Amino acid sequence: MGLHRGIGVSPGIVLGKVMILDTEHGRAARRAIKPQQVKPELARFDAAIKSSIEELNDVYKQAEKEMGKETAGIFRFHAIMLADKMLIGPMRRLIEEELVSAEYAVSSKLGELADRFRSNKDSAFTTKANDVEDLSTRVLHNLVGQRSRLRKIEPGTILFARDLTPSQTAGMDRGKILGFATDLGGKTGHTAIVARALNIPAVVGCQSLTDAAQDGSMAILDGDRGVVIVNPTYEQIQEYLGYIEQARVFKLSLGELRDLPAETTDGTRIELLGNIEFADEVNSVLEQGGEGVGLYRTEFLYLTSTHEPSEKAHFEAYKRCLELAKGRPVTIRTMDLGADKMTQARNEIPERNPFLGNRSIRYCLRSLPMFKRQLRALVRASAFGPLKIMFPLITTTSELRQSKYLINDVMEDLAEDGIEFDRNMKIGMMVEVPAAAIMAGVFAREADFFSIGTNDLVQYTLAVDRTNERIASLYNPAHPAVIHLIRDVVRAARHQDIPVSCCGESAAELEYVLLLIGLGLRTLSVNSGSVPRIKRMIRSVSVAQCERIAKHAMTLDSDVQISAFLRDRARKAVPEAFDGRSAD
Repeated sequence: MGLHRGIGVSPGIVLGKVMILDTEHGRAARRAIKPQQVKPELARFDAAIKSSIEELNDVYKQAEKEMGKETAGIFRFHAIMLADKMLIGPMRRLIEEELVSAEYAVSSKLGELADRFRSNKDSAFTTKANDVEDLSTRVLHNLVGQRSRLRKIEPGTILFARDLTPSQTAGMDRGKILGFATDLGGKTGHTAIVARALNIPAVVGCQSLTDAAQDGSMAILDGDRGVVIVNPTYEQIQEYLGYIEQARVFKLSLGELRDLPAETTDGTRIELLGNIEFADEVNSVLEQGGEGVGLYRTEFLYLTSTHEPSEKAHFEAYKRCLELAKGRPVTIRTMDLGADKMTQARNEIPERNPFLGNRSIRYCLRSLPMFKRQLRALVRASAFGPLKIMFPLITTTSELRQSKYLINDVMEDLAEDGIEFDRNMKIGMMVEVPAAAIMAGVFAREADFFSIGTNDLVQYTLAVDRTNERIASLYNPAHPAVIHLIRDVVRAARHQDIPVSCCGESAAELEYVLLLIGLGLRTLSVNSGSVPRIKRMIRSVSVAQCERIAKHAMTLDSDVQISAFLRDRARKAVPEAFDGRSAD
């Protein structure tokens, strides 16, 4: 009963009836078979694997139409996994050597793999556990002929589940399912990514939501705030119906801004760009009124494949992004993962603390053949449009210098081979750890541009794991220490006359935009869905107003005070964007 908080991963507010999808990740009981049953049992197993691969190929084709080739690659990855002898072989041997049923062999071996991934605290390992459970569920269904409850769903349903797999999310009938909420999950999981791609309102990480409801219960799901209300009162229903209508009207008004510049009332132009994970998302950024790409995360080239992507795969993705951008600027960040997060991670020894370990630029500089393949592809792609390269998690000048040296080395090799590229390509860095922010004056003499990544900057400055729901309240970009670091970075960039942008999630928050502009930022990069709202805010205020707001915020010593102050000023600037719901 009552209100449950989680993580909003796909925006939207919906009101409907609950259907609880019981977990389908249960383990099959051990059942013995006789020696003469081994051959037919293996045949059952092979048939189930074959059917599962065929289903996944069908899901991939459908997902490619709805979400684009790269997002759909999640399901191609699943099909490739099921065809991998290293994964399937142990199951077959278990049936042959221990005389057990195919169901037990599948459940046991895939369950062990999922548990190994889940035991690591890193969110990307959890994503892989989710993928493995997706495969287990699919194969078990084909073994026993079970049909998912999702096929019996009624119109106007909000789905509750302990967890959902990417396939279940992609297979939702959006004519019947209004949204979903789960006990587990996070913003970076494949299920969340699919939900955003399909525009399904979703809240994850609610912890014990499924214990608080029954099939047929009425619920309100607020994907904007990460809130689910089970069995709401009449007053709550009426209140949220008002929010839904207000959001509908506000959204319609935003459509008028698409072709207008992101310009303040006193004539200052703010460059408004988009954050993307897949090349095809460029279309969405431009359709929403964005001016280009401020952050292209390249991690999913690695996470949607069973092996390291080739130079060709890198090049084709970057080239497509630039072609879709049609001459608009594109900033591509090099691989921002760690050895612990790679898709072939089962062959690695997990680190005890991957957040402070061999990740990001550190991993790249220790894996030079892999890194140079990506850099070669990036430099080659620069011949097809205005491309900038950005390095993540830089903490020392030696990391930046070595990375720049590698690019120069790649350029020399390509020049010798007669391959065209942009010799004046800009090379920049993310500022996302306190060390980089404090040394911004030094880095500004070495880099062509800065991009402030508030997600990690907040995490590392405040020592708060942003994926940990237990301490979520401590993660606040309005903390005075974070604001002072951003101010110092902007000042250092201005002193050396280099551009500086903000590409963290904070840049997509209306109240924080006022602060960022007031601190001197003139380029913001946000997810495509936030572009219209941010443009409305920019066009509703003057730089002078924002500077006064930032100056006052700098005098406050509490993140709670600063958050409340910024929200009050944002509400006054664009009242129609706020509905009276608590910011907490």
